[in-house]
Amino acid sequence: MKVLVIGAGNMGLTYATGMSKSKILKKHNIMVLDKSEKTLKKIDKIAHFDAMDKLEDCVPLADIIFVAVKPFHAEELFQRMKPLVNSNQMIVSIMAGVTIEFIKNSLGIDKIVRAMPNLPAQVGKGLTSYVSSEEVSYLELILVEELLNTTGKSIRVKEEKFIDASTGISGSGPAYVFYFMESMMEAARQMGFSDRVSKVLVSQTFSGAIELFNQSNISPDDWMDKVASKGGTTRAALDSMHTNKVNLLIKDAAFAAFNRAVELGEEY
Repeated sequence: MKVLVIGAGNMGLTYATGMSKSKILKKHNIMVLDKSEKTLKKIDKIAHFDAMDKLEDCVPLADIIFVAVKPFHAEELFQRMKPLVNSNQMIVSIMAGVTIEFIKNSLGIDKIVRAMPNLPAQVGKGLTSYVSSEEVSYLELILVEELLNTTGKSIRVKEEKFIDASTGISGSGPAYVFYFMESMMEAARQMGFSDRVSKVLVSQTFSGAIELFNQSNISPDDWMDKVASKGGTTRAALDSMHTNKVNLLIKDAAFAAFNRAVELGEEY
């Protein structure tokens, strides 16, 4: 089986690197195509990748094609790919907003998987939600899931609308965490801590809290009650967040990302 990754940006290379560790793919069964000569030279130095610069040299050879380009490149790319694809191939798109129907109509093939990854995939801690067209078989879905899981975890959703919803939660979510972290680090610096110590204070706090959450069945609300005692410091902080309606602002931000994903989908 041969896999082609079109687009050697952050996510394209992340998936290519992850899949190279999969037991189901042998050496030189991953082709990576990009138009940047500089990027291709970099890829060519990686032993388990075959660097490609022409669609016609790699698309016909692939069993699964990962499309990892910016959404605004989709229409032009698919026009060039259409004469080269065949009905037995499967397309896995990680382009935000580009619908399964648009991909089907543009390429004239039916086996389509639409996936929404997130940035922690770069360190093997990613979360990818995915949905497929009806023509993708159960065995093919298992294969796709195994490939997606090489970058972390994957969740299959039943309807395409949940891809847009997951964009607002897991896809864009790491940026929300970084925003919160930066705010806490800024507060730490204003309290007199150095940049290095501020980073350690905040990163270890996040890491520890997440580990506590993952190793229990306790809800976030219950954990907050465990940490916050009446009249104490944590309660003062939580009361401040409640008064300023921080929870509503966070939900508004998630829905802003979700709504933008829907808008992008309407363009395709």
